[in-house]
Amino acid sequence: MTTVIAFIVIFGALVFFHELGHFVFAKRAGILCREFAIGFGPKVFSHKKGETTYTIRLLPIGGFVRMAGEDPEMVEIKPGYRIGLLFDKADKVNKIILNNKEKFPNCRIVEVEYADIERDLVIKGYPEDEEESLKTFLIDPQAVLVENGIESQIAPIDRQFGSKTLAQRAMAIFAGPMMNFVLAFVVFIVIALLQGVQTNDPKLGEITPDGAAKAAGLQKGDVVQSINGSEISSWSDVVEIIRKNPNQKLNFSINRDGKDKTITVTPIEKTVDGQKTGLIGVYSPVEKSPVQAISSGFTETYFWTKQIFVMLGKLVTGQFSINMLSGPVGIYVSTDTVAKSGIYYLMKWAAILSINLGIMNLLPIPALDGGRLMFFAVEAVRGKPIDRQKEGMVHFIGFALLMLLMLVVTWNDIQRFFLK
Repeated sequence: MTTVIAFIVIFGALVFFHELGHFVFAKRAGILCREFAIGFGPKVFSHKKGETTYTIRLLPIGGFVRMAGEDPEMVEIKPGYRIGLLFDKADKVNKIILNNKEKFPNCRIVEVEYADIERDLVIKGYPEDEEESLKTFLIDPQAVLVENGIESQIAPIDRQFGSKTLAQRAMAIFAGPMMNFVLAFVVFIVIALLQGVQTNDPKLGEITPDGAAKAAGLQKGDVVQSINGSEISSWSDVVEIIRKNPNQKLNFSINRDGKDKTITVTPIEKTVDGQKTGLIGVYSPVEKSPVQAISSGFTETYFWTKQIFVMLGKLVTGQFSINMLSGPVGIYVSTDTVAKSGIYYLMKWAAILSINLGIMNLLPIPALDGGRLMFFAVEAVRGKPIDRQKEGMVHFIGFALLMLLMLVVTWNDIQRFFLK
């Protein structure tokens, strides 16, 4: 049960912050965002607030922000249509009823002569309740269409994705992966603030209760000045001497609370990676400070970003196996393993997954954010966008191939972990 909760929380957080990036920068650009979704497939939960419907969907394979203009907008209101109109206090149309008009007894029935709900925001037609000529009705920019009892807000051209500048569109797309890196950076900072950051000071950290250091009388905070007469200037010096001298007595010259002491410690011999090494049961010193935590956030984010690119490099050079890929099943199993190690390991795992999600989405693959950014780059070079239908077809094919890959990886995960 703990693993299920951990998986849901991690998956939800990664997708939420990714989509939040898209959402925030799309809203900043003035784009109408119709839906903010976690998951794909049938809706499990839905709540509308303002212009946006927030949903949780059944399949945990991602999420999306549905922006106006990315798909064909609404239905076309053609001449000859009989529609119902409702008005606001300023006498502008705020509801356009396309069918089942009998459910709106107060609506005004109009036979359409001309309608434009994207640019002119106007409907011209002949009201049935009046014997008069053609009449013009102004549409509120936030008016809604009502079809089969379902309301959909209209999207004037200036609220659509395609009407925005290239920079605004690119930022709305890039912001998703960017937020994954920001999330990882923040998580690494929180871990550093809670756990502390390892330093290279020649000072003893936590002492294990069953180690040689504890038995000899060493204490946390002791500053090591020399070992067997060799001057010590860093924690690395301490580790090196201990590892090289298993079962050998070492005279630690330390300073404790301003007083110098000499304590003899005999490292216990252990075999690590096939080599004999000495251990005394003491951890490296740590420091808890905001400056160190921020520095650690940058360092860890950079390190894991580099590691993931190394893995991608193996894909390019052919040093690649399908077993190196994991889908939701593989991530769940790995989350179960990490969760048993403690909350800090689980937090670090979430940060690494967030970086991985950010990088994968930036790859120039159709249907992913990187693929869309690639089309924007072509647009910047050409000076005009690629035909939307052609681009849409490329993304559709890319999405289909990604879903196929997801099925293959998921089946491989099931075979690896459950059908051994």
